[in-house]
Amino acid sequence: MRKFSFPVLIAGLIGLDQLVKWWTVSNVELDTSREWISGFMSLAYLRNYGAAYSMLQNQQWLFTIITLVVMTAAIWYFIKQIDGSLWQLFALSLIIAGGLGNFIDRLRLGYVVDMFKTEFIDFPVFNVADACLTVGVAVLFICILKEEEYGSKN
Repeated sequence: MRKFSFPVLIAGLIGLDQLVKWWTVSNVELDTSREWISGFMSLAYLRNYGAAYSMLQNQQWLFTIITLVVMTAAIWYFIKQIDGSLWQLFALSLIIAGGLGNFIDRLRLGYVVDMFKTEFIDFPVFNVADACLTVGVAVLFICILKEEEYGSKN
């Protein structure tokens, strides 16, 4: 059963990411923001032609190559671990969903739509795919540390 639930999770997260991006483009004016959760987060509409913190602007060929390499490795590792740790599969699902969510934007639009702006700290505006990637990498890192510490894959 779990072998099929993670691909469904991946598809659902990609769908959620694309839905939130579509809603943002349809309802928030470009380069503006509106209050969402007072003092915590605003909804913005920004076009990101680069990577995190808007680094490497307009390097779409580089992002395409990096995404294809990372997604190939993540999918290969996911398949290799299919009977392994649920936490590793969960982390890899988040990484794959996040990578593909932003990749769809880059292929379709030439940029990534970002919309979540934190109000309590100075942090780059991000999207659902970015959140998936960040949480996925953090969980995978913890899994790897746990595996090294205890010499176990579960």
